[in-house]
Amino acid sequence: MLDTSPLTAVVERFADRLRSAPQSRLQRGAAAEGLALARELSVRAQRLEGLTGGAAPHEMPDDGIFVVGDQLAVAGLDLAEALRTAKAPSEVLDEAVRLVEQAEVRAMR
Repeated sequence: MLDTSPLTAVVERFADRLRSAPQSRLQRGAAAEGLALARELSVRAQRLEGLTGGAAPHEMPDDGIFVVGDQLAVAGLDLAEALRTAKAPSEVLDEAVRLVEQAEVRAMR
């Protein structure tokens, strides 16, 4: 079984940073970066789970800058579970971890 703890660790770290970020940082782009990442992780999870049925994946809504950390955490945990269930190759996990790390760098500079 694929160990997805590297993904859950980086997702939780970034989500916690977004939750504790000042409003000014969130407004300067950190929230937008977090939401874009949450949406991407959500789409990847839906595709792995076969939830799209050939249709376009559901897009995570923009519920505001103060909930983006929670949205990211949910999307990341959903993807981690989908990766485990689908028995995805480790390369898919590695790519997801890199996506999160890169988004965190962009959001928190």
